[in-house]
Amino acid sequence: MNLQKIAAASAIGLPLVLQSASGTLAQVQKSGHVLNLVAAVEAANEAIKVCASKGWPVSVSIVDADGNIKLQEKGDYSAAHTRDASFRKAYTTVSYAPLFHFIRLSEWVEALKTNPFASSYATLPNIFLLPGAVAIKDGDEVIAAIGVAGAPGGDKDEICAEAGMAKIKDRVAEQP
Repeated sequence: MNLQKIAAASAIGLPLVLQSASGTLAQVQKSGHVLNLVAAVEAANEAIKVCASKGWPVSVSIVDADGNIKLQEKGDYSAAHTRDASFRKAYTTVSYAPLFHFIRLSEWVEALKTNPFASSYATLPNIFLLPGAVAIKDGDEVIAAIGVAGAPGGDKDEICAEAGMAKIKDRVAEQP
């Protein structure tokens, strides 16, 4: 295939890719509200602080409504795997909370115990069906999620994620 044919194929394919990506965004986030970086840093620091006060070294990830990393913090003495686990918990929450209407990942994990198709969700990239994340909402819209990993159990991770969310709850949204 010569260079002109490749360029022509790219010119035709790129708008389709962009249209597909923007269509996906429109299905998930409608308002355009975001969690600003200052609030994300405060939430992550609070989650790490609360866990550390209990002797639990953790990492925290905050993702935006598209599942992109807004912020990751690795707490002192947290294990290497906690970075990825915290991201995957936050990603799972922001991906499925708008569809299944949950706030805490533990709620959905519990509901999946009676779903015969639950294992199929775990086959998707970055999905992690363990508690330890909460959705950050502006009204009824999920605008971000905070995931925590490293405490001795997802229920304990989730306590710290909730503390992080509580720290910023009154100022989560900002117009783009």
